[in-house]
Amino acid sequence: MDIKAYIESGILELYVAGALSDEENKAIYELMQQHPEILQEVLEIEAAMVKLTAATSQQNNTHLFEAVKQHLGFNNASKVVVMDKKAKYNWLTYTGWAASVLLAAGLLWTLNQNHALKSDIQNAKNKESYLETQIELAKNSLTEANTLISVLRDDNIAEIPLAGQGSFASTYAKVYWDKDEQRIFLDAQGLPDPPEGKVYQVWSLKLDPLTPTSLGTIDSFTEDDNKIFEIENLNESEAFGITLEPAGGSASPTMDQLYTLGVVSAS
Repeated sequence: MDIKAYIESGILELYVAGALSDEENKAIYELMQQHPEILQEVLEIEAAMVKLTAATSQQNNTHLFEAVKQHLGFNNASKVVVMDKKAKYNWLTYTGWAASVLLAAGLLWTLNQNHALKSDIQNAKNKESYLETQIELAKNSLTEANTLISVLRDDNIAEIPLAGQGSFASTYAKVYWDKDEQRIFLDAQGLPDPPEGKVYQVWSLKLDPLTPTSLGTIDSFTEDDNKIFEIENLNESEAFGITLEPAGGSASPTMDQLYTLGVVSAS
């Protein structure tokens, strides 16, 4: 075996750069055990790679450029590249280092692509979830609309207009009382949005003596576009009123904040 020709073939540089197959790596390892010259050459190539890697870690880009030029055998005074045996080793070493950098860049790109793919999948799931929610809301809205239509068409449903009171004369509302189901449907489209920290509270009233019973607060007034609210009513109501109260409601109506009032007509 011509050891010199084998060394100059460039295969040892590829071995150090990790560019050979497992079988080729194994063959070179066995030759290193048999021939000290090959082992020494591999050690020198590895030392050159370590030296070049250390040079590339410098913060000064000018120093980096000059170090690479030096390892590649460039002469600042001439455009001609002179490559002796050692320069050849350094060139192949640099090639292996550059291949490692490209491999790292490729891995980084792959990780970024995987991250982008996961992000796209998550966005698709979010959109799907959003659409499912919207479909469910549409179904609920349709059910509510059909329920309200059936209430409005039922002759047994009592309709009670609530007129604006005092300083709130321009406001209005309407109650549809389903006595059989012990519930009312409040159409509050004629009320303005309550101020921050305030809520509308609905009252069932007995008139003689005047006895108010709270039917609860309308906490979702601002968010509800239709302004129609279904409220349980277990009372023998003689009138209905709506007042503006602090958030959480009040034990008794604030009379100077009485927005609307309507009396149930005798049937």
